Amino acid sequence: MEKTVIELFAGVGGFRCGLNRVELKNNKVIENGNWNFVWANQWEPSTKSQEAFDCYSKRFGDKDISNIDIFEVNKKEIPDHSLLVGGFPCQDYSVARTLSGSKGLEGKKGVLWWAIIDTIKAKKTPFLFLENVDRLLLSPANQRGRDFGMILRSLYDNGYAVEWRVINAGEYGQPQKRRRTYIIAYHKSTKYYQEMKKHNMKDIIIKDGIFAKQFPVKEQELNSNIIDISKSIYKDLAEVSDNFQTQFYNSGVMCNGKIYTAKMESNCNEIYPLKKIREKKEVDEKYFLSDEKLEKFKYLKGSKRIPRKKPNGDSYMYSEGSMSFPDNLDIPARTMLTSESGLSRTTHVIEDYKTKRLRLLTPIECERINEFPDNWTNTGMTDKRRYFMMGNALVIGIVEKVGIELEKIIEKED
Repeated sequence: MEKTVIELFAGVGGFRCGLNRVELKNNKVIENGNWNFVWANQWEPSTKSQEAFDCYSKRFGDKDISNIDIFEVNKKEIPDHSLLVGGFPCQDYSVARTLSGSKGLEGKKGVLWWAIIDTIKAKKTPFLFLENVDRLLLSPANQRGRDFGMILRSLYDNGYAVEWRVINAGEYGQPQKRRRTYIIAYHKSTKYYQEMKKHNMKDIIIKDGIFAKQFPVKEQELNSNIIDISKSIYKDLAEVSDNFQTQFYNSGVMCNGKIYTAKMESNCNEIYPLKKIREKKEVDEKYFLSDEKLEKFKYLKGSKRIPRKKPNGDSYMYSEGSMSFPDNLDIPARTMLTSESGLSRTTHVIEDYKTKRLRLLTPIECERINEFPDNWTNTGMTDKRRYFMMGNALVIGIVEKVGIELEKIIEKED
């Protein structure tokens, strides 16, 4: 089996940068890995500008990347591939029966998860490697676990087994405390599926699975749950959508509709401190805090109790604790958000290496927090958009580690 990849919802190329250990030297991209990216799709529907696509195509060339709505793509015309990767947006995954009750399901259009399902149906994709926010396992609030249950059931319906792990990158030697849900699925036609279905599901989580080999956990589960989402319990996706509710934990396995999920603790002592990514050269004055901004940040990051009113007029006290100010340079960065460039409680403020004055992170430092090459997003977009792109991005060191295991697996496939 060839190591061919397609990348959906490609952004600025985080999966490709991670799998191929990409470098940027003299503005030239060097791909050090063995993965052949045969096609990618990046489309941002809410804006005329397509800056993520522009960045991806400038770095990797525009030959094999599509900039149209993924629902408009003829999935059968997508190149054959052994691995599909993508950071799909978190949305509402509910579906309903059509009015007649006999013509299938409605409610799928516009929800980007179904574009992945349409693709794997058309292309018989052997392996998937996907990323989403950590709250995916809990949503929606009024039917906990339904959305992730919909994902697992739709993969089961299409012949896949699944491993997942919520990984806090900062707990595994990466420079940011970014928690994300990572999902790997493998089709029943693969050798890997046939091998893994023989394993105890708890052992897959603790020692035998893809995540276990790169992201070790302590052997003791803190909690666990066994779930059946097969056709013997839920006739179709509509029944899952209407009735499924459960507690998913940060690790899990699904095979043949049977699910084992457990709450596990990291077993890694490696720390990547924020000071290692801090710029040691002179930094542009525009990143330093004025006296006015300094006072504003002190207030935003301090503890506070504020009287507020509910919509019905009842009074209550809103409170929040203090945050480290400036940010602690001896631990990984906090999770970076798309609002990083703004004057907000979540914005990082650090002590400058040369001047010891307080300042914002530079766009290059934000790229380093996600382990992208310096100036990766310096492709014509503003600083604000560069911050936004990194707030949306992967910690690519996580992708690189998973890629090591996927490469071993695919090399054994026919």
